[in-house]
Amino acid sequence: MATKKKTAKSTKTNAAVPNLSPVQVGNSVYIRTVTYHYTGRIVQLTDAEIVLSDAAWIADSGRFAQAMAQGTLSEVEPYPDGVRVSISRGADVDVSLWLHALPRTQK
Repeated sequence: MATKKKTAKSTKTNAAVPNLSPVQVGNSVYIRTVTYHYTGRIVQLTDAEIVLSDAAWIADSGRFAQAMAQGTLSEVEPYPDGVRVSISRGADVDVSLWLHALPRTQK
């Protein structure tokens, strides 16, 4: 009579996997909402909002892949220094790490 060999199940948990979300305080991000796009540094997170400093409204990213890879944006409208911007988490489409200097000059 053949016996079945028991196999060990994976015991990996999410606790063993580092948090890879870009939505973390201190990260520079590019946020696409249902209507607008923004860059900025996350300074606060709540259940309802992502609060940014050094923020800019990105009126036109240009070619998106090029913008993300090289940091080049076609049209930028920065908020004044010191202004914090609240982005509703319900309006977010996606949030990506922004791996470049945050745009602070109108273009």
